[in-house]
Amino acid sequence: MRIWDINPGYLNRQSLLGEHRELHGIVSIIVNGKKGYSKHPETLRWVDYGWALKMRHELLAAEMSLRGFNEKTPVLTTSNEGIFNEGAWPEKYIDAPWEQFTLLAAKYEKKEQGRILLPKNGQQLWSQHKYSVMARNVPLYKKIGREVANISSLDSTDEFSALAALLTETLRTAPSPGGIRNALQHMWGYVSDHVPGSERNTEDWSLSKLLQSVQQGVLENQEPYLLASTALSELKIWIPEA
Repeated sequence: MRIWDINPGYLNRQSLLGEHRELHGIVSIIVNGKKGYSKHPETLRWVDYGWALKMRHELLAAEMSLRGFNEKTPVLTTSNEGIFNEGAWPEKYIDAPWEQFTLLAAKYEKKEQGRILLPKNGQQLWSQHKYSVMARNVPLYKKIGREVANISSLDSTDEFSALAALLTETLRTAPSPGGIRNALQHMWGYVSDHVPGSERNTEDWSLSKLLQSVQQGVLENQEPYLLASTALSELKIWIPEA
């Protein structure tokens, strides 16, 4: 039983669908008081975090939608005080984010990879997360960009693990509508030249239209840089009208 903490874009098809199934199982155990796996460490760390389970499910659903799956099984968590705990995520990991990358690397050896290739170094990890961070915190985006050049590889455990943890925690915070628009407009710049008749001025577009246009442009043109971006799916769950 496993609920990953890193972005679902790193999961291959089997792992993505498997986590979706197991998340529903954990919700059922917690909400309905079922005994099976109720003492499992993965179940225990999500007790009192109904909101976070709901958001993780939405992240999975957004990634599934991007890959062409039709997800129609919403998570129903209670809103009772102390259970839903809006805005809060579990404080502990079963495995730290950097360890989750290592586990997946071993699991996927000679097998299908996820949409986003597992990072081989800090620079690659940062490039995959940069637009998600830009949407939330521009000063942090600039700070990490300056510092990340000094992180060499997965073997630099302390530096890579610190960056992986920071990025995972940052993506758990809600971006502002203005932050989402800023990141999506930067992403749109990568694909707009390849979209016939595309508009340059996107200020009047809804966030949903802007995201959908970016996704369509990336998928149709197989734009490699943005195909490897966490923002391509995860920003969807923070758009009210999406």
